[in-house]
Amino acid sequence: MTSVVTRPQPPSESKRRSSRKIPTLALVAPSVIVLILWMVVPLAMAIWFAFQRYNLLIPDNREFIGLGNFIFILTDPALWISIGTTLVLVASVLLITIGLGTLLAVLFNQDFPGQGIARVLAISPFFVMPTVSALIWKNMLMHPVNGLFAQITRGLGLGAIDWFTDFPLVSIIIIVSWEWLPFALLILLTAIQSLDTSQIEAARMDGAKPLQLFRYVVLPHLSRAIAVVAMIETIFFLAIFGEIFVTTGGGPGLATTNLAYYIYLKALLEFDVGGASAGGLIAVVLANIVAIFLVRSVASNLDT
Repeated sequence: MTSVVTRPQPPSESKRRSSRKIPTLALVAPSVIVLILWMVVPLAMAIWFAFQRYNLLIPDNREFIGLGNFIFILTDPALWISIGTTLVLVASVLLITIGLGTLLAVLFNQDFPGQGIARVLAISPFFVMPTVSALIWKNMLMHPVNGLFAQITRGLGLGAIDWFTDFPLVSIIIIVSWEWLPFALLILLTAIQSLDTSQIEAARMDGAKPLQLFRYVVLPHLSRAIAVVAMIETIFFLAIFGEIFVTTGGGPGLATTNLAYYIYLKALLEFDVGGASAGGLIAVVLANIVAIFLVRSVASNLDT
């Protein structure tokens, strides 16, 4: 007798797909769970508290008040002052970091003695924590008695300047610009190093001067990198908190109270959880509007 040997049939396409889906879902599930716990749950709690009168000093007296917290926050003059301060802070730091970052990128793209050390020193402030850098500026540089700037101004016969009292918002702008200038420098220096040298040589052969090279060759090449820097920095600048908390505490008055610090005042100083949640949701909406506008502008810039 002859035995018939049957070959094993390959698994069907549906079985292969099902066998692939199981490990894929198992790999994706932890990330999705973490994302839900990290983002969706706090957002849902903020939405829930935003429609309630809830103060931590009287936690048992909680009631649903509908849009009462939103009406109170939107009619609070301090909110609009904090929004204006936020816009001034963001716009000023963007102009400083992008302007100086572009000039420093052009400078560091040249060959000069000690170029490597200069680059390390220029980039190092970006690796200092915001609270530490704020303490350095507050106690070592801008202190009205022992600060370096006070020593210089007294030596010039101008007297000491109390920066955080006389120029509080300017002081915060200087500190944040010092922190974020290395970031702009890194991105713009990388972009300028990708510029084709043949374009510069051709422009020089046509008689272009250094300023003309910068205006008509370098700047157009850096436009995309500048747009990316502006988008990333704006998202972070809307949430500046540590520098203000360490140096001015939002003062004098509301001179340095931005939107993030305003929400902190409502939540942890006035213990108004409902009002702070409503303010936080308003801040999220404003931040998303700004982010969508910036992403679209960057995308249109990349397409061109």
